[in-house]
Amino acid sequence: MVLLCVLILGLFSGCALGYKPGDNVTLYVNKVGPYHNPQETYHFYTLPVCRPEKVHHKSLTLGEVLDGDRMAESLYQIRFKENMEKKTLCHLTLSEKQVDELREAIESLYYFEFVLDDIPIWGFVGYIEESGFLPHSHKVGLWTHLDFNIEYNGDSVIFANVSVKDVKPVPLEEGAGAMGGVKVGGGSLMVTHTYSVRWFESSLPHARRAERLRDHSFFPKTLEIHWLSIINSLVLVVLLLGFVIIILMRVLKNDFARYNVEEDGTCDDIDQGDNGWKIIHTDVFRFPPMKSLLCAILGVGAQFLTLATAIILMALLGMFNVHRHGAINSAAIVLYALTSCVSGFVSCSFYTQINGKRWVWNIILTSSLFSAPLFFTWSVVNSVHWYSGSTQALPATTVFLLLGAWLLVGFPLTVIGGIVGKNRAGSFQAPCRTRNIPRQIPTQPWYKHAVVHMAIGGFLPFSAISVELYYIFATVWGREHYTLYGILLCVYAILLSVGACISVALTYFLLSGEDYRWWWRSVLSTGSTGIFIFVYSVFYYQNRSSMSGLVQSTEFFGYSLLTALVFSFMLGSVSFWASLAFIRYIYRSLKMD
Repeated sequence: MVLLCVLILGLFSGCALGYKPGDNVTLYVNKVGPYHNPQETYHFYTLPVCRPEKVHHKSLTLGEVLDGDRMAESLYQIRFKENMEKKTLCHLTLSEKQVDELREAIESLYYFEFVLDDIPIWGFVGYIEESGFLPHSHKVGLWTHLDFNIEYNGDSVIFANVSVKDVKPVPLEEGAGAMGGVKVGGGSLMVTHTYSVRWFESSLPHARRAERLRDHSFFPKTLEIHWLSIINSLVLVVLLLGFVIIILMRVLKNDFARYNVEEDGTCDDIDQGDNGWKIIHTDVFRFPPMKSLLCAILGVGAQFLTLATAIILMALLGMFNVHRHGAINSAAIVLYALTSCVSGFVSCSFYTQINGKRWVWNIILTSSLFSAPLFFTWSVVNSVHWYSGSTQALPATTVFLLLGAWLLVGFPLTVIGGIVGKNRAGSFQAPCRTRNIPRQIPTQPWYKHAVVHMAIGGFLPFSAISVELYYIFATVWGREHYTLYGILLCVYAILLSVGACISVALTYFLLSGEDYRWWWRSVLSTGSTGIFIFVYSVFYYQNRSSMSGLVQSTEFFGYSLLTALVFSFMLGSVSFWASLAFIRYIYRSLKMD
């Protein structure tokens, strides 16, 4: 619990700083990386730049470490409300190897991130220009002067950015003249780094300074223009749900009218002259194979449903401020540990209801069903980051912290939830008793096969979120700040509603063909949405992004697979419970011979 408190304190740490005129405002250098590969980041001081003799790193929260932040104090001396003009930062003599390193970084469109009073400041390391065909011109230049523009209100910093307007870069191409830099022989280059600081008064209060950051346009802004697409998707989904519900209710009404004519008796007699879903009433509640795995999926799905709902509600309450670096990562870690009791309770409770005997194995399977793939994927991704020297590679202390959170909080809560669920589980509520000998299932037409149902059940929920999925990907795999959490909540509710309704419809069509194997089919039909999401991620990588390279590709596809798995668990769980409630309803409402 002490470990959990540390995580929570890391999540909600941060407060407004008050400065007096002349006070030092610390500027931290953070990371650099290719513009098109947001997850491939390196420490700023890995480049040949001005750096102190001894590097002092800032103490970071868990979320910041997970986000790849590695903040260190810089040589920039910034005083509150004091303007500076072209102050010298340092003199550097770059070797030929260092010049080549800078040239390669600039050609890869490296950008840097500084942090001033929790405000991120972005800029490009250098300048590149391609022009002409014959002759071809390829110019590469290094920015050696930065203009810092800082806005303040009272005693607090509101916003900051960096500019290179009216600044000439130092050319780094082969055979370049010395403009801003001095050739010293042997391919070496001497450069002088300078900077200016200008302060501007702002009327925006400190409590609303996040709005100023959202309006800043260093990265492209595209998240505020998709209201019409969302409304269109919402209308289509409402019409789809309406058609499914109306048609299904009309069919069921006719079935009830036909089955309930002058019938009396018990549930155990065989109806010789009937067919359809009524005739399999003695088999429809026959427990499925692989009970433990089914219950583990339901438990993990319930856990992620709880976690996703909590994350969205916390976002709506404004707990994920854009200045709070990595807050959503910390929240996800804390909530995953706390909601482990939900997975244990749901899984073991239902496992006991369907006469499962190996409840200890069920708890172990539930706790490792997602954590094992997560650990394997993270091991591969982290190894690639570590090999490349990326800041996304987690330090050993963070690894032990996360492992401790799972061993000391997550796993024990899963066990406690499982024990409580086992002890509080009642009997399985089935309207009909099940015969010992299963009925033979007739040959099914092609459109009732599992693959067809998975295609239908996965595509329709995916179509309901396909518009919003682009903006989510642009946020997770880009640098966007997602702010429309109200829309996200609506899309989330639509996704669950569509999954439940489609599952009920497909389950009815399955039972009407006298096929009672609905248990796993209900999970797979809508759970296949995860496959569509992964296919979309491949499409996004190829056609909607400029990501490339081993580091970025490994992280993207590794975590995209995990995301698809999470969606499969969530929607499979919703689908199953909706189908179970529907089946109990129709057989409870029917007077059977």
